[in-house]
Amino acid sequence: MSALPQHLLPDNATVGGDGRLSIASCDVLDLAGEFGTPLFVYDEAHMRERCRQARASFSGSVAYASKAFLCLAMARLVHEEGLDLDVATGGELHVARAAGVPGNRLVMHGNNKSAAEIAAAVDAGVGRIVVDSFDELDRLDALHAATGDCPRVLLRITPGVEAHTHEYVTTGVDDTKFGFTASTGLADAAIRRARESDSVELVGLHAHIGSQVFELRSFQQAVEVIAGFALPYDLPELSLGGGLGVAYVEGESAPTIAEWAAAITEACQSVGFTAPVSMEPGRALVAAAAVTLYEVGTIKELSGIRTYVSVDGGMSDNPRPVLYGSGYETFLPRAVDRDRNKTVRVVGKHCESGDLLVRDGRVPSDLTVGDILATPVTGAYGHSMGSNYNKVPRPAVVFARDGDARLVVRRETYEDLLLNDV
Repeated sequence: MSALPQHLLPDNATVGGDGRLSIASCDVLDLAGEFGTPLFVYDEAHMRERCRQARASFSGSVAYASKAFLCLAMARLVHEEGLDLDVATGGELHVARAAGVPGNRLVMHGNNKSAAEIAAAVDAGVGRIVVDSFDELDRLDALHAATGDCPRVLLRITPGVEAHTHEYVTTGVDDTKFGFTASTGLADAAIRRARESDSVELVGLHAHIGSQVFELRSFQQAVEVIAGFALPYDLPELSLGGGLGVAYVEGESAPTIAEWAAAITEACQSVGFTAPVSMEPGRALVAAAAVTLYEVGTIKELSGIRTYVSVDGGMSDNPRPVLYGSGYETFLPRAVDRDRNKTVRVVGKHCESGDLLVRDGRVPSDLTVGDILATPVTGAYGHSMGSNYNKVPRPAVVFARDGDARLVVRRETYEDLLLNDV
């Protein structure tokens, strides 16, 4: 069995002559010793480069989909690189504003924004509110009546496009909680109402077909539907959301950001849509930038069945395998270039048989208790979807750059677990 494919590691990952992994000239095993495990280690320059690629590839604005990974340091990084931020809750809005991101550089999403969240977004002066329902238009009417505010909005249209991805992250089909469905006439009705309203300034349309999408044709189909809606109404802005997939395991490949942009540009040209197109990538900017480090605590050999390897994290720091059946690779940072000739099931420390991190992981045969084990491509939807199940404190997050590792999210303590109790 082969060594870990190098393309699954961050851009600035290197393997020394002794087989040890460094990220941005920071020895990974040293980081585990300094900051403890589990630990998210991000290649900061990798993320900055992906932001620049996205900014250069699209004619319209690019907003980072902060649900993929958000903390103060990440919000500042994205803003420094010239991207806007897509926030979907009052909490994400609060973090972005606390990081110093101006309100006009934010796009407010959410399929069930409360009146308080809408008011907070308007008060912050967000650049765009993506309206998701008629109930939300009612809330904006009420806000306008009380304050006179008239925010700029995009209407989220459900284009009826089947993206080939997991059903839980498919958002562009007719049967979804999101947006105004095109095929039922709701989209046309929403456009007419918003254009006639004094409560909002309708500036364009928005669509998002799903997440972890590899087929560029799916994005092109969305363009054809949404641009068809926009043209008759002379709406100048079109946002196609995000959703570009990334490779997680050996044998997978994904389109580049430039290829994604080229496919969308081609589709716009084919339907005569010449206005700038905005995008909202998240996973594509951060997923491959990080690895997660764990310490092996228990190895259970079941002859003729399998080998279980239990680590000091689990579904509380990466719930994607439990939620979506997502696949990951495994490797030992002390021996990155070694053949991984032993198949193991990597599990966490939680009280669930389903607490699974890697179903069929591969490691060198000399794996032992106390080893640091790593999973790559964990920069998206690990930290952001994490929990305190079994009252496990959330891991720390480190940004590595030019030989320096800085702590951007400290590890939770047991005392943190009591902060909200009364």
